[in-house]
Amino acid sequence: MQEVVQLWVYLSATPLFGLTATLSVYLAAQAVYQRLDHAPWANPVLWTVVALAGLLLATGVPYPAYFSGAQFIHFLLGPAVVALGWPLWQRRAQLRQRGLALLAAALTGGVAASASAVAIGWALGLPVEVLASLAPKSTTAPVAMGIAAQLGGIPALAAVLAVLTGLVGAISGPYLFTLLRIRRPLVRGFALGTASHGIGAARALQVHPDAGAYAGLALGLQAVLAALLMPLLAGWLT
Repeated sequence: MQEVVQLWVYLSATPLFGLTATLSVYLAAQAVYQRLDHAPWANPVLWTVVALAGLLLATGVPYPAYFSGAQFIHFLLGPAVVALGWPLWQRRAQLRQRGLALLAAALTGGVAASASAVAIGWALGLPVEVLASLAPKSTTAPVAMGIAAQLGGIPALAAVLAVLTGLVGAISGPYLFTLLRIRRPLVRGFALGTASHGIGAARALQVHPDAGAYAGLALGLQAVLAALLMPLLAGWLT
């Protein structure tokens, strides 16, 4: 027992704590996820976030100390997103045929996701800063933070809302698709990537190769379209 305590004291005082805790908790959550036959409600990202938040609260470890180690994993998000381009390259002939339709679907889906969130927030009387943070919720977190800053929002809140949006979409998406009788993998994947960015794309990759490829495309389109168009709405929001 004394050796365990000494190991904890050592890890909690070094960057290894964040890295070790994140990898250990995620691998455990992934094992449970596979054991449950990839049930949407058992999403490993969701339970990793919950478990790590509880661990930090219980041990009193400040978030900056945790992130000093977890940032190594955070750095890998960039290469992981770039890697999504390979399935698209394999389907480049299909993309040429469907290019305009996909662009129109991405624009419509992005507008619907952003406008509905802002409209609901406005109806509830939320402050302008929160509305500006809500607008880019369906883009990946780094992009959402940059857009929120340009709109006069709160970047940290935008990141939290983006992660929550991704988790909700990844968990509820399969049930909604079944309810609406949407079976084509590319349609499911594109919808998940549009509404739930990277977390939805990760879920789509686990289901079907085509779903994962089109989810990655939708993720990229949302980031580009939101970065170009949302700053134009800054004056309207304020």
